[in-house]
Amino acid sequence: AAGVVVHRTTYRPTAFVVRYLDLLAAGRAADALQLPGVDPGDSAASAALLRHAALTTLTDIDPVAEEADGDTTRVTVSYRAGDVEGRTTFEVAQDGWLGVVPSWRFERSPLAQVDLSVRGSMSFSVNGFEVDKRQVSADGAAADPLAPVPLLVFSPGLYAIGVDTAIAATPGVAVLADVPTAAIPVDIQADATPDFVATVQTKVEEFLAGCASQQVLQPTGCPFGLQVRNRIVGLPAWSIASQPQVAVEPDGAGWRILPADAVAHVDVQIRMLYDGTLRDLSEDVPFRIEGTIEVLPDGSVSISVSGGNL
Repeated sequence: AAGVVVHRTTYRPTAFVVRYLDLLAAGRAADALQLPGVDPGDSAASAALLRHAALTTLTDIDPVAEEADGDTTRVTVSYRAGDVEGRTTFEVAQDGWLGVVPSWRFERSPLAQVDLSVRGSMSFSVNGFEVDKRQVSADGAAADPLAPVPLLVFSPGLYAIGVDTAIAATPGVAVLADVPTAAIPVDIQADATPDFVATVQTKVEEFLAGCASQQVLQPTGCPFGLQVRNRIVGLPAWSIASQPQVAVEPDGAGWRILPADAVAHVDVQIRMLYDGTLRDLSEDVPFRIEGTIEVLPDGSVSISVSGGNL
């Protein structure tokens, strides 16, 4: 009788599946990968998340059913992943013998795949584990910032995915991987942080201040200028009467400064060509700016501003 109980609780397909779940619950990702049939072998997806640091809690593991279907046995188990209740059915097949008792393997890998698209950031986190697209993409440093990144994950598992950097952030999204071999599409949009927008605003204002310091009618490389038909006397003095209110949005791997209106002011004395008289010219010059922001590999940004008179 004792032998029958040991056989049922230790050597049946259900016991094999529970062993896998117990390893995940204990955070032993490397040991779970060693169980027969877990590692898919030839998958093109990244295995970066198949580690202890990317796991969440797994509790209340409870076998529900065991059903044989030819050489395959379907084992259904309920559990709680994080704070979410779930149920998953695994397919198990015999994998030879250990002496007089059978050994088992997963007929179908219990791993799932998250096809993750993150717009507005090259980096993201999964359950607090930081990942960079260029590290997990097959294209490496040349990874398309908008292309989905395929990531293998343990099933079952709850995965909280988000962006929280100095430049971009998202509210985050939680994904329950509860179907073995399933492909789960996830698309998240990162928005610019208030600190990042404030930094861009400061850099744009500094750029315009540099333009205003040029004592010429057409400041070089600047989005504003003035043309006059008469002759100027002395050097023009520019100032920025109204700063543009900067807003940014994701643009591929970088960001785009949306078009924004501003006003420059110029004071200059001119000599009228038709009668030679002097006239003080004090004029507002409306203009518009836009630009691009490139995020460099070291995390710094390069800002390019363009525009013209309205």
